[in-house]
Amino acid sequence: MKTKIYGLVGKDIGYSFSRSYFKKKFEREGLENYKYKNFDIEDISLLKQIISENKKIKGLNVTIPYKEQVLPLLDSVSKNAKVIGAVNTITISKKGKLKGYNTDHYGFKKALKPLLKKHHNKALILGTGGASKGVAFALRKLNIEYDFVSRNATDVIYSYDDLDKEVFEDYQIIINTTPLGTFPDMERYPPIDYSLFTDRHIAFDLIYNPEETIFLKNAKAAGAIAKNGYEMLVHQAEKAWKIWNKKIG
Repeated sequence: MKTKIYGLVGKDIGYSFSRSYFKKKFEREGLENYKYKNFDIEDISLLKQIISENKKIKGLNVTIPYKEQVLPLLDSVSKNAKVIGAVNTITISKKGKLKGYNTDHYGFKKALKPLLKKHHNKALILGTGGASKGVAFALRKLNIEYDFVSRNATDVIYSYDDLDKEVFEDYQIIINTTPLGTFPDMERYPPIDYSLFTDRHIAFDLIYNPEETIFLKNAKAAGAIAKNGYEMLVHQAEKAWKIWNKKIG
């Protein structure tokens, strides 16, 4: 049996969901010749070196901070990933060609949809990095209006200081796509007034470690429906698995 290697490319990814998830998946499905490795790199330019040194790599996931930076290194990009402007899944052809996909939007959409009620029609996306782009794409597919929030306001982006009672009444879904609160820096959280959350709000955090961030804990205490990123990750991982198998067998 030929060994097949899959892996995660990122920075400071020792906590990785993907490695433990796929390890268990391979064991459960009896895929003894399948391995999943973390490739923790200081610079995305090292990607080609990783692939040339590991000829058995058949597919990769990409995480923070390389979801956007990886784009120039790819030979092609799926239509959705091109629109989104971020990649989190890569296939490697027999000829060594790299194609990028985005499964984040799929995972987020699947995780958010069961929570939605009629009044959930506008969302605030906290953060403007690669993860936020997949979220925005999913919201468009769900016909939910959205705006971004960042440290510095522009003509089209709110700052955290702009988020007052009036804004919270207008936006019923608040999504944290920043790394604030991720293990091990669990004391950090987006700087918003959590008393503005109500039972009409959804607070969604893409973070899954810890299970309940301060962002979620505070929003839930004010009455909001709170959900972490674990289910989203499971959905996006399974979508990545289907892409790898469809493309490379």
